[in-house]
This record gives sequence, structure tokens and C-alpha cells, in this order.
Amino acid sequence: MDTWVLRSKVESIDNLPTIPPILKKLLQIIENPNLSLNDLGSFILSDPVLTSRVLKSVNSPVYGFPCRISTVSQALILLGLNVVRGLLLGVSVYDVMKNEIVGLWEHSLGCALTAGIIAKKKAPNYFEEVTVAALLHDIGKVILSLTFPQRYNNLMIETNSDGSFIFESEKKYFGVTHAGVGAWLAQKWSFPLGLVEVVEYHHKPHLSRNVPLQTSIVHVSDILVRAMGMGFPGDNFVPSPHPSAWEILYLTDGELREVLIEMEDAFPEAATIFT
Repeated sequence: MDTWVLRSKVESIDNLPTIPPILKKLLQIIENPNLSLNDLGSFILSDPVLTSRVLKSVNSPVYGFPCRISTVSQALILLGLNVVRGLLLGVSVYDVMKNEIVGLWEHSLGCALTAGIIAKKKAPNYFEEVTVAALLHDIGKVILSLTFPQRYNNLMIETNSDGSFIFESEKKYFGVTHAGVGAWLAQKWSFPLGLVEVVEYHHKPHLSRNVPLQTSIVHVSDILVRAMGMGFPGDNFVPSPHPSAWEILYLTDGELREVLIEMEDAFPEAATIFT
């Protein structure tokens, strides 16, 4: 399939009849370049399920705020517009993830949790941004699955029968991977350049020019979550981290042990936030 045609189909996802109504509304909201905190707050409050999910998310171990966040306005003030937009997208595709690729939500949540743990040690100023980028890093898988359901299902079957990485199968079937598709949409949805770059290069952190630290955190988090068996990202492999990511993060053996212990302690509670 021609890349331009593919991108056009992907970027028209909000026209698909299979898109849940609340997600369709959200996509229209977050594409507005003049979106304000008040607009976003009103949208969240208009849907009780969405309100509940946002508050459960910000009060989960993923964010670990010392005090309970009891209102949407508090969450907006603490996290800021772009982080809440990303968080909202993440919680809005929860049902889609659960239905399309079983285990992908848990994997994404595990990545967000792990990225936050590492960010607190290595990039505390970017904690919120890194966490939401990790939550959304595999959004391209969801989009491809929704846009081309039969084709992506065949891809998944082939991936797990011939022992390939899912991004290799995506490249074969579509000429682009979920990382590229996710970046297209992050651009279309007017997310910050840093988030776009993390999504695009989370498998190739050495290519990140503007946010190599944040991209390395999500790259390593993805691998650690795979190694710990948290959720299912579409294949059963644990790739080696890129040397540049290890060099940038410089996680000592002691720090790595701390990260793994925190992951193991926090994930069971985080994984049940919507149950």
C-alpha cells in the first residue's frame, strides 16, 4: 500500500464506524489548536465514565501523587494541558485495546509505570511527559488494528507463528511500523514535538534528536516490561536495549534493581485501576 494512501486512511480514523462515540468526540476535541484547560475539563466532566477513569489514573501508582486528587480541575492544574490530553487519549482507548489486542493495555500501563519510576531517578523534570508518552507509545498498534482489522489480525497470527517481532511484520504488511503510525497521529493531534519523537523512535532511541533522554527512558521501559511479562505487546520477544539508551540513562546495577522491585510492587495495583 502506498504510504500516502495509508497515512490518509490512518488519519481518517475518526470516521470509522467501529470507533466508540466517546473516542470519536475526543479526537475532534484534541485536534483543536485553540483547546483550553476549561474546554478539556468540561469535556471530561460531560462523561462520568471518563471522569472516573481520569481520576483513577492520576491517583494510581503510575503517578504516585502524595495527596489524593479529587477533582478534574486539580488534575488539569497539576498535569497541564498536553499531559492530560495524552492521558485522556490513553484511558479512552482502554476498551479498544482490551478488545483488539488482549494484554496491550496492561503492557502500555506497565510502560507508563516503569517510565515514571526511571524518570524520577534520571529526569524528574520530565516525569509527567515521559509517563504519558510511555502510555501512548503503542497507540499505532491500536490504530492499525482498527483501520485494517483483518489484515492486522493476519499479521498477528503470522508474527506469533514465525517468531518475528511485531514491528517487522508491520513493516512487511504495511511498509511502516506502529511507531511511524503513532507519530503521524500524534502530529495530527497537535501533541508536542517531544511526545511525537518518543512515539516514533521508542524502538530506535539513537535516532531521537530533540528528546534522547525521554526516548531512552521509554525504550528501556518497554524492554523491562516485556522482560517482566507485564501484559502482551503483540509478540513474545525481549529485545536488547540499544547501547545509546544505556549510555544516556547510565542506570547502575543498584538503580536497576530498585526499578525492578518498584515495578513488581506497584504493577498489580496499577493494573486493576479500571476493574
